[in-house]
Amino acid sequence: MFTGIVEDTRTVRERTETEDGLRLRIGVDGFDDLHHGQSISVSGVCLTVEEYDTAAGDASNADGDDWFAVFLASETVAKTYLGDVSEGDPVNVERAMPADGRFDGHVVQGHVDTVAEVTAIERVGEDWRFTFSIPEGHGDYLVDKGSVTLDGISLTVAEKREAEFDVAIIPTTYELTTLSGKSVGDPVHLEVDVIAKYVENMVEGY
Repeated sequence: MFTGIVEDTRTVRERTETEDGLRLRIGVDGFDDLHHGQSISVSGVCLTVEEYDTAAGDASNADGDDWFAVFLASETVAKTYLGDVSEGDPVNVERAMPADGRFDGHVVQGHVDTVAEVTAIERVGEDWRFTFSIPEGHGDYLVDKGSVTLDGISLTVAEKREAEFDVAIIPTTYELTTLSGKSVGDPVHLEVDVIAKYVENMVEGY
């Protein structure tokens, strides 16, 4: 489980397509607890660490930086936009929340529901206001002042309309995540609040 508090924005170092999916190698600094089989969120997609190198500066580490590699199965490639990322593209990274860690965001599974689109970006004083499309079938899970995850970032719905919703982005979030590089028309991974899904499931029969 994740909290949606992005730890770092790092770069895709290498992408390798296979018959079964896609393998990405991503640079990362300061993650000294990386291990094989570890869950890690890459722009909101929960993936598993296959390989890693934390010997920054060591002669065997030609890049002079830490990295980890993850594999995306064909279904993940089809349901997210990670299949379209290129070498050099930035991604948001968050390790799974430790049992004794602070819960600063909200419950984020890293199970992307769908891909939404940036429809507007507006500067409001020191903040930013981003508008996103509401993909068909997901509007009921979004409510004003409710939680939503976009590219792995825990955010609050500022206003919901029939086909779009807004979120307010503070300078820290804008600067420390990939949102600063987004433009109108760009895709974002959308994960709705899982609690809303459970509520829907429980009341369906009433």
